[in-house]
Amino acid sequence: MTALDMSVRIGSLVMPNPLMAASGCFGYGLEYEDVVDLATLGGVVSKGLFLAERQGHKPERIAETPAGMLNAIGLQGIGVHRFISEKLPLLRARKARTIVNICGTTLDEYVEMARILSDTEGVDALEINISCPNIKEGGIQFGCSLDGTFGVVSAIRKVTSLPIIPKLTPNVTSPASFARAAEDAGADAISLVNTFLAMAIDVEQRKPKLSNVVGGLSGPAIRPIAVRMVWECRQEVKIPIVGMGGIMDHRDVLEFMIAGANAVQVGTANFVDPFIWAKLLDGLTDYMQRHQITRLADIVGALDTTSPAKAHA
Repeated sequence: MTALDMSVRIGSLVMPNPLMAASGCFGYGLEYEDVVDLATLGGVVSKGLFLAERQGHKPERIAETPAGMLNAIGLQGIGVHRFISEKLPLLRARKARTIVNICGTTLDEYVEMARILSDTEGVDALEINISCPNIKEGGIQFGCSLDGTFGVVSAIRKVTSLPIIPKLTPNVTSPASFARAAEDAGADAISLVNTFLAMAIDVEQRKPKLSNVVGGLSGPAIRPIAVRMVWECRQEVKIPIVGMGGIMDHRDVLEFMIAGANAVQVGTANFVDPFIWAKLLDGLTDYMQRHQITRLADIVGALDTTSPAKAHA
């Protein structure tokens, strides 16, 4: 039988398959090592890291919603130095392809984070978080401005040879224009979408369910919007796209890829089914065999828009 090729390349990063664990939903990767061999994943994206440790928001920080969940963690994290000393050696030992999600409140902080990690063994790429909706300072101010997006990506590009993957916000009118700005600034890929700004209210108490009042909506509820945004961005940029938003099974992975994503990240599903990874790989393998596809990358952007799909019997 012909070998199946699921590999994906983003700059110098080569992944055996398109499945990446999404930042913030997989801890630092090590929390899940008892249920999945980290080396079998395309990549592990760390929790968002600042230069210093960060406490995040006070409880309540998570609320369930129909077909999704709200979170306002506030980018709690151990900081880049503790990550390098405590987590990265263990990830290297497990042969994980590690993509570090970096955050900043200033342009200088992003640049310093990139410098530090570029000099550190075991870091395979940088995901630039300019889209978290749950903090008031930094990050999102870059991600909601075309000039800000271009500026932070181009500044980081000057100090690192690692693959740069800006994580874009969906909370703007035209994500595709931000994708183009990131590409023009030297990004190796883009990832989208981050969570949608949303809120939930306890009607009996007439109080918000989250201490931050608003939070980020993730899960299957956002998937059709995320797929549309990936498709729109694929019309504008040539660099790889990492799609995400409500992936729960292999058909969701394929939907993103056919829309134009080269790889995907799986987030909320980790809380529902920590054993999802083997199921996703099995599903992709079965699809490739049934459709006689030997190279999964061949379906990227292969959407046929000439007529709608016929309903299944």
